[in-house]
Formats: sequence, C-alpha cells, structure tokens
Amino acid sequence: MFEEFGSSQRRMIFKGILAFLFLLLFGRLYQLQYVYGEQYGKEAEENSIRNIPKVPIRGYVYDRKGRLLVDNHPSYTVMLTPIDFDKKNLPLLSSILSLPENIIEEKIRTAKKYNQFIPSRLKRDISFGELSMLEEYKDNLAGVEIQMESKRSYSSSVHGSHLFGYAKEISDVQLEKNKSYYQPGDIIGSTGIEAKYEEVLRGEKGWNFISQNAKGQIIGTFDNGKHDIPSKDGLDLYLNIDAKVQAVAESLMTGQRGAVVAVDPRTGGILAFVSKPDYNLSIFSGTTTPEQWYALNNNPEKPLFNRATLTRYPPGSTFKMLLALAALDKGIIDENWTVVCPGSFRYGNKVFACEHVHGKVNVVDAIHKSCNVFFYQLMLKVGLDDWSEVGKEFGFGKISGVDILEENPGLLPDREYYDRVHGKGKWGPGYLISLGIGQGEVGVSPLQMADYAAALAEQGTWYTPHFVDRIYNKQTKTFHKMQTPMHTVPLSEHAWNLVREGMRRAVMEPHGTGYAARIPGIEVAGKTGTAQNPHGKSHAWFMGFAPFDNPKIAVCVLVENAGYGGAIAAPIAGLCMEQYLYGEIIRFGSKSSKAAVAANQ
Repeated sequence: MFEEFGSSQRRMIFKGILAFLFLLLFGRLYQLQYVYGEQYGKEAEENSIRNIPKVPIRGYVYDRKGRLLVDNHPSYTVMLTPIDFDKKNLPLLSSILSLPENIIEEKIRTAKKYNQFIPSRLKRDISFGELSMLEEYKDNLAGVEIQMESKRSYSSSVHGSHLFGYAKEISDVQLEKNKSYYQPGDIIGSTGIEAKYEEVLRGEKGWNFISQNAKGQIIGTFDNGKHDIPSKDGLDLYLNIDAKVQAVAESLMTGQRGAVVAVDPRTGGILAFVSKPDYNLSIFSGTTTPEQWYALNNNPEKPLFNRATLTRYPPGSTFKMLLALAALDKGIIDENWTVVCPGSFRYGNKVFACEHVHGKVNVVDAIHKSCNVFFYQLMLKVGLDDWSEVGKEFGFGKISGVDILEENPGLLPDREYYDRVHGKGKWGPGYLISLGIGQGEVGVSPLQMADYAAALAEQGTWYTPHFVDRIYNKQTKTFHKMQTPMHTVPLSEHAWNLVREGMRRAVMEPHGTGYAARIPGIEVAGKTGTAQNPHGKSHAWFMGFAPFDNPKIAVCVLVENAGYGGAIAAPIAGLCMEQYLYGEIIRFGSKSSKAAVAANQ
C-alpha cells in the first residue's frame, strides 16, 4: 500500500517531514525535561504546594533581677491570600474591617508582587467585633483567614520608651533591603533595643506546607506535615536595667524635660535610662492609627526625641573636673596653687562672672564651692590642646557605642575645630575662657556625662555603656554573656585623688553645691552644673557617684530650662542612687530604713 503512495521522491519527503517532527518533539521534550526541568519543576511545585509562614514569638525582655519588662500578648491578624480572593467581595471586607477599599487593593498589589500564593497581613490586632463578623461571613470571603499572632505588652511600673523602643510593620524600603527573611506586613524593630537586637529577638520563621489543586483550592497538608519546618522563638534579653530605679527616675522626672542616666561604673551596665517627655509604647503595639502617629510627631514637647543620647548641651560646671585633671596630671598646677576670687574675672574688656565671692581657693576648694574665677584662670594656663586631649580620653566628641541606634557624638572643640570655624590665627585665649566652666561651643549628652561620672568613680577606668547584660536561648537553655570594651584615662593617682575629694566635699560638706544629693549613711561625690541657655532658663545638671570609697552607681541628671543644678537635678540624682543602693527610698524614717543606714555605715 505504502509503495503505491507515490514516487520515491515523494516518499522521501514525507519520511523527512516525519523525522523532522519527531526530532522537534524529542528536542522539546529534552528541553523541558533537562534544560528547564528544574525551573518548571519548581513552578509546578509552587502551584501544587503552598507554604504558610509560622511567625515565631518575639523574645522577652527582663531587668537585671529577672523581672519581666516586655511581654507578649495574643492578638488576631487578618491574612489574605491574593490568588484566592475574589475582588467582588472587596466592599464586604472593607466594611467589616473599616478599611478603605483603595488601601486593601494596595495591600493586595504589594502582596502579589511578593508572592500571590502566600497569605499576607491585611490588618493586625483586630477587635472581637471584627473577628465575629469575619467568622460569620467566612463562606463569602475565600482567601481571607484569621491568624493568631502576638503583640508587645509592657510592665505597668516602667515606661522605658526610649530604651525599649518599638517594633512596627516593615516599610517598603526596609523590605527591599531584607527580602531574604521578611515579607509584607511583618514586624521589625525600629528604635531602641528592639531595633539593635532585631535579629536576636525576632526568632526564625517556620513553614507549614499544604497541597492545593490546579484552581488553588486547598486539599490538605502536604505529605502529612512531614516536611513542615517549626518556628524558633526569639531569644530573651536580660538587661542591666534595675526596674525599681528606672521607675523612681521616671516618676521624679514627671512634668520635666530632660534625662536621667545611671550606670554601674564597675561594668558600664546601664541601670536607668529616662528621657522625658516620653510616650506610651502600647501605641505601637498592634495597630497605630494615623491620628496617633500625627499627634506624637507634632507634639511640641517632642516625646519621640531621645534626650538621653541625642541632646548636645553645654555641661556647665560639671566639666570643671576635666580641666582640673588635665592641669594636675601635666604638672601645670599642684594642690597648693591658689586663686583669689573677688566674684568676677576681667579679661581684656570683658568681665566673666562668678556666683559668689570665694576669696582664696585651691583646686579642691574650687570644685567644692564651684568657683568660676579659679577655672577661668586655669583654662588660660592649661590651654586648648591639653584640655581637648583629656576630654577625648573620656569619650567626649564621639559616640559611646551604646547598644541602641540613636546617638549624638556631641562636640569637643579642639584646635582643628577653631581653625575651621573661626579661621587659622583669628582666634585667641579669649575664646577659651568659657570652656573652663563647661560653656561655649562644648556640647555633651547625659549618656556621655554618666560615662564621665563612672570614669571619675573608678579613677580612669570606664566601660562602653550597654543595656543588655546577657541573652537567653530557650532552645538550648543557655545564657550568652555580652562582652564590653574597657577604656582608660591614664592620669596620675594624685590627680584623681584631689579631684574626687573636691567632688566628695561638693556633696558632703557645707557650702557644697551638690548638698541636695546626699544619701543617709552613704558618702556621695558629685558636681552640679547650671548651663546658660540663650533661649530661656538655664539647664540644670548633676553628675556623681556613690558610695565614695566603693562606687556602685554613677548617675547624670539633666533637667532642661529648670534653673540651678543644685536645687533641681541634685535631689533627683540622690534619690535614684538611694533607691539602687538600699533597694528603697529610706530617708522617711521607717525602722527598716534605720537598720539599712546602720548596715551601710
């Protein structure tokens, strides 16, 4: 029959066509199977297997004694899978969730760009009413489901707004940089230790794999869940913070603008960290309304601004010890060098004031009584270079490295600074006089001043300030102790002894400006500062440490526009130190308080 088909030439053409078609089909089969097999296999698997993320519980935060400060509470989140959602149900979903349709559409578009088969968060922390309505209409809302998650909750006794910081829904910019882990709607630490320790606190996501048909309808678990990956909860942070000292400091600063920072001078661990005004962190736990965010950002008191690390104010007389140390260590003066204070100091045609007429004073007297005239003249003897050199040893003019992400290095003017700002050869000694009493261009933060107080307490040894003491892994049940860099200010023991004695007298003896910082039964050393402010009342400072012979706490208090440091800042510092050293405020005369005083004498 085939022989009768036609001529041999016609048969050859037909066979050639059949061979070509066979080779074409075989080539395509080879291409699909071997060249693009892995790619198409993955796509087919994506269409048949859906991976559902399991969000881990964020790590907890405790104080130094194991008191829970940052907790997690359950909340309900609306998840939407774009491939399953029918747009005709958009008005119903919008009505239930009180979300505008255009916002829901935008969230769906964003989710599709990421992965249309994976559920994406639509609205978190929904109310019981919203939850009930979604359950009632669930048959009409394919692709919409409820997922239980957790949200942050906080200790009622401690605000800690600027130290804890907050975690919020990831932004598009953050998502673009972190696609390997995050997806739209995920929570990410944004400020404070929540941001610094994000990778520690967030844990590791898990995944549940489910099977679906060609229409995207869920059939059931894939391979009975054998391939599911469990989530790993975040690690817990144990801070150096003492919750009771933190609470006392926050209470004492109520109604004020300023900051309190207390550290353990033996380790650099931060015991209290307060910036006022502050805000309620619960605003950022769950859903933050646009009205709440607008109110915080536009509050004239600037509650979001971290005054403990970002301010740059002149330190006033609290800086006098730095100048005294430079002069004593370099042999420019000794303990017998004196100045007669008539109440003011004239340089050229300008008069620099002192608060009192102090008469003849040496370096210890000058710190004790805070004599400006002594330090005006001493600054002219020491000069800018030696002064700024010692200031840099204390960490001024640079960030401390504290374990939160917001910090201002401040300003410690040196020769390079003056040459750049005023012009080389166009400035002279008259520019420096105010630096001797912590005025002029010098600017510091309360955190830097707490480090300075710690270095004075330990005679030149200080540690990078840090909140986190150790990290706990719940899976391995082990702690990881944080390592802290140590710094030294290499000055003579004689210089340290004289300056520290002046600080002790400033608090413990009559006519001392820090008299209000005294603690019953404990010797305290410190120094007040009243920094002039061209925009209003002076800023009140106090920095110091206790006990004098065995320092366990160093503290700095700044109160903006409050007047004299001795009247405003010193008593706040004294009460904070008292709470830490005794475990309570003992000066109110209880029997237990008297026993505590006796035990510490």
